[in-house]
Amino acid sequence: MNSYQIGVDLGGTKTEVIVLDSQHRELHRKRIATPRGTDREYESICHAVYHLIRDAAALIPESGTYTVGIGIPGVIAPETGLVINANTTSLMGRPFRLDMENLLETKVEMENDANCFTLAESRRGAGKNYKTVFGIIMGTGCGGGLCMDGQIHRGRHGIAGEWGHFSVDPRGNRCYCGNRGCVETKISGSGVEDAFWEKFDERLPMRDIVDGFRKGEYRCAEVFRQFLDDFGRCLGGLISVLDPDAVVLGGGLSNIEELYTLGVERVKRYAFHPQIHTPILRNELGDSAGVYGAAWIGKK
Repeated sequence: MNSYQIGVDLGGTKTEVIVLDSQHRELHRKRIATPRGTDREYESICHAVYHLIRDAAALIPESGTYTVGIGIPGVIAPETGLVINANTTSLMGRPFRLDMENLLETKVEMENDANCFTLAESRRGAGKNYKTVFGIIMGTGCGGGLCMDGQIHRGRHGIAGEWGHFSVDPRGNRCYCGNRGCVETKISGSGVEDAFWEKFDERLPMRDIVDGFRKGEYRCAEVFRQFLDDFGRCLGGLISVLDPDAVVLGGGLSNIEELYTLGVERVKRYAFHPQIHTPILRNELGDSAGVYGAAWIGKK
């Protein structure tokens, strides 16, 4: 009997489904916009994910079996089964896994999206030759995951790797989690854009800030250099605590070339070792990493 894996990557702007066969070959993939901004946003998300999985399952031969894994922008609390720490706030406090299992009438595995990213990159991507890999998603927000020997390390409370909500500046901007100066408020795209607005009373998207830095525009250069310094301080501190064999960067900001040059220089400045040589790697699977990881968490 052939076995298949269905994975769903539920993101803030897009939701993607994939079907893999037992040899990890891709049989089907579809991407839709994540339902946002409605009065019944949670219910809309549930039904959108349900229809993606139902339609994907219909493509699997009747003789085959399949598992389902979903990556979410949050964490399932082991004690209650409810979603916590989700930047898609309509998921907060909801029994999302149970609701999906009831809709689909099958078992569903659910995992933090950064963990799914890290799992995929550890097994098939930039981290495949390393034992302990810390994965970082830097986009609108900032998340992290930890894999050891190709397996997700979740920790006692299921929050291992959640470095995005480590407070590094008690006088910094308030984060949606309730604390101030979290890593996410410093080195995410939205965090850097907010910093520019506070300094210069103008909204500028992250891509324009990066472009302005490269062209020598003084306002962009000031904000971008602070971003690089914050990146170095945050990641240097993490390396000092965890000392992983490799760090893999993902998300839209991972495409900023300066992170692998100027950013690495600042990491070395802040890490507690005179000769840090931790590889800081660009992801190899792109935005496919999360959906691959989601498929693999469901595998029996």
